[in-house]
Amino acid sequence: QVRLVESGGGWVQAGGSLRLSCAASGSIFSINGMGWYRQAPGKQRELVAGISRGGITNYADSVKGRFTISRDNAKNTVYLQMNNLKPEDTAVYYCYGSAGFVYWGRGTQVTVSS
Repeated sequence: QVRLVESGGGWVQAGGSLRLSCAASGSIFSINGMGWYRQAPGKQRELVAGISRGGITNYADSVKGRFTISRDNAKNTVYLQMNNLKPEDTAVYYCYGSAGFVYWGRGTQVTVSS
């Protein structure tokens, strides 16, 4: 079992920044990929960014150049630095960890006002 706990969400004006964190506990040795999805009201959950244990990253086109994902394997934590936030980034952000099975955090709300 893997437990993921997100933190760092909140409210920010357009153009602002937030940093999300996701700490993993439990059977962390089994985790390979980690990252973030988001879900806005009335929309499907979509991939924001992912990072492998070795540091290979991938991003949604909509966040490239604005968001940066990073990972501290020693702390079993993945981060998402979000800069130049836009109102369309408003969503609940969910951390995931893949270990054969995909584990999810409970989510953290990010609200960007115009």
